[in-house]
Amino acid sequence: MTTASPTGLLDFTGRTVVITGAASGMGAETTELLLAAGATVHTIDVALVDTPVARTHRCDLGDQSSIDATVADLPDRIDVLMNCAGVPNGGRFTPEEVMRINWLGLRHLTEAVLPRMSTGSAIVHIASTAGRAWPERATEMEELMAAASIEDGLAWIRDHTEVVGDGYAFSKECVQYYTHWRSVQLLRRGVRMNSVCPGITDTGIIADFRKGMGEDLIDHAEAVAGRMAEPREMAPAMLFLADRVSSSYVVGVNLNIDHGTGAARLSGQDDPSVVYG
Repeated sequence: MTTASPTGLLDFTGRTVVITGAASGMGAETTELLLAAGATVHTIDVALVDTPVARTHRCDLGDQSSIDATVADLPDRIDVLMNCAGVPNGGRFTPEEVMRINWLGLRHLTEAVLPRMSTGSAIVHIASTAGRAWPERATEMEELMAAASIEDGLAWIRDHTEVVGDGYAFSKECVQYYTHWRSVQLLRRGVRMNSVCPGITDTGIIADFRKGMGEDLIDHAEAVAGRMAEPREMAPAMLFLADRVSSSYVVGVNLNIDHGTGAARLSGQDDPSVVYG
């Protein structure tokens, strides 16, 4: 049942939305909200999406040929693209696989879909607070933006393994930078690009993050925040950033959704005993 607002806020009636990573976590929660808001939803995921949508597309976002085949089956007009798919560090995926999916695949899909988006359209990525350090690698970011293809990007990644690390934080730095960089170029077309940057969130891959980032870091972040976020707490912000009424003047923003952990860190108050007494 559509629950469109009488004010037109967060009303996606008549809008075609493509969303990746819709099988679970934040992507699944966002898909449910989109359907309730009246959107026509096409999902993209390597896993099966059970939610009844206009069409599901099985796609490996780490494989260019799979992305290209999926794009060929997408509608001629796309109003919103939401990039929610991503994989963690922690050992289940190699650094190159993490970069393929979280960054190179995301950008390839986005650029392939852009010709089908017109004035009033929006793109929203899920980045991460783990990507906050991108300004320290601005030069590397500029080099990666210049990589014209997935293969060019892979060549750069293989030559800079010390920068890439395990792939996760660096991939999210790339998404944050891409949001700033590409959004400016899209201004003339009237297509808005933004991202959300979740803090510590209780999804199915939190165990991977505990392995990849360390128990102490995860426990500290949870202690400062007071609790982990739930995936459903990220979904409304995704709709807000995609809505042509609610966020019509919001462009190039990486929106932190971290229950104050970023503010605590920046203001020197990231000691849980100081925050909570």
